[in-house]
Amino acid sequence: MARTPAPGTRERILTTASRLFYSHGVRAVGMNQIISEAGTGKNLLYSHFPTKSDLVAAYLQRAQEFRVAGARRARESADGDARSQLTATVAEVATLVQHPRFRGCAFRNYLAEFPDETGAAETDTGDDAAPTPAGVAHDFLAATHEDLAAQVAALDVADPERLTEELWLIIDGLFLQATYRRRLDGRVGADAAVDLAGRLVDAAIGDQ
Repeated sequence: MARTPAPGTRERILTTASRLFYSHGVRAVGMNQIISEAGTGKNLLYSHFPTKSDLVAAYLQRAQEFRVAGARRARESADGDARSQLTATVAEVATLVQHPRFRGCAFRNYLAEFPDETGAAETDTGDDAAPTPAGVAHDFLAATHEDLAAQVAALDVADPERLTEELWLIIDGLFLQATYRRRLDGRVGADAAVDLAGRLVDAAIGDQ
């Protein structure tokens, strides 16, 4: 008789895999290591995640939920005006990258590990196509950029596309620098990034 999975098995596997993937990189972590550290059988793991790609996609989807929630909280804590919300968006990233266990953006890390992946669905079944890790990563970053553009659009500045790209460069820079700068140095860089974002927004508003 097949063993009935214990409640929370999928969550335990995903939590373990997420920790390992984020700490060591996706390529370096094998399924056997996940099985061993999650304390689950091979058949049980594959019943929840038929392939490693399925597990990696779920890891990135979980990271997406975390990032979306963080960005939402940042905007909700800011004043209602568009300028405050934009600077809060940058400040939220600046705070995130200072965490002692921060090891870079999960989505950018994955795409750096697997630069040749296109993000196309693994199966050609329309809406039932399984999400791929590259697809999750590309879609999230595109959606984040679109959200930033929507925030900029609320300012009604003369050149919203340019301001969006300038702010996106700041956010990209924060994620990149956090992978190699010491934490104390990084704090200075994070503060500078938030100040620069504010100045760029003010300058764009002043040019109207």
